Amino acid sequence: MKNAGPQVRGSDGIHDSEALRGLTSIEEERRTQGWTIAEVAHDLRSPLAGLRAQLEQAWLAPGETPLRETLERALGDVDRLEAIITDVLARARLGDGNGTRENLDLAELVYAEVLRRSDRVSNELRLEPGVIVNACRVQLGRLLTNLLDNAQRHAAGSVEIEVRQDRDGAEVVVADDGAGIAEAEREKIFERHTRLTAGYELDGRGAGLGLTISREIAHAHSGMLDVGDSATGGARFVLRLPAV
Repeated sequence: MKNAGPQVRGSDGIHDSEALRGLTSIEEERRTQGWTIAEVAHDLRSPLAGLRAQLEQAWLAPGETPLRETLERALGDVDRLEAIITDVLARARLGDGNGTRENLDLAELVYAEVLRRSDRVSNELRLEPGVIVNACRVQLGRLLTNLLDNAQRHAAGSVEIEVRQDRDGAEVVVADDGAGIAEAEREKIFERHTRLTAGYELDGRGAGLGLTISREIAHAHSGMLDVGDSATGGARFVLRLPAV
């Protein structure tokens, strides 16, 4: 006999509250995913339109189009498309599970991440060795990349990165000396597709998912990600994770 699935009966006053909650959850997820697709499609249209316009201009008037400037603008649009796609894929992969966990030294992970970067401003490191967490290397690396990208985007002259451990667990702190984030907007930056005006003016790439993904990764690892003021006046992001 085939399983008919959850049954909901209301005509006789009997209903399955658990089934109702499940159906509500599915419907909510469907609506949320629909809006996400629509919003991402909107983000993709702008760089695609710019790329098409530049290529059409070069095609129609090859002798009048400055090649180097056209290529630079086209590559900028390609960079933006890649950033949006990277954000969306990272968000989708969180739904596949938490990934393979292993014991990681946070200081080594942060140092390796900083070493591979070519950043606009200097990174000041204060890394306590031997702070171990059990985590997915790829996802934690993505979280660190998002925090460092954000700090570099807003920093005036320096970024401070600290790894430490206390009685409450392990912490990674990423602070910049930029303009900071108003208290009323601090939770908004973790919402999907939210880009504050200052951030968008500094860098219009991406789909506004970076910090959303970062907090979700923290939560998936039984941790927290919060933001406050740095000692230099900018933003100070604090990642807290259980230590091994």
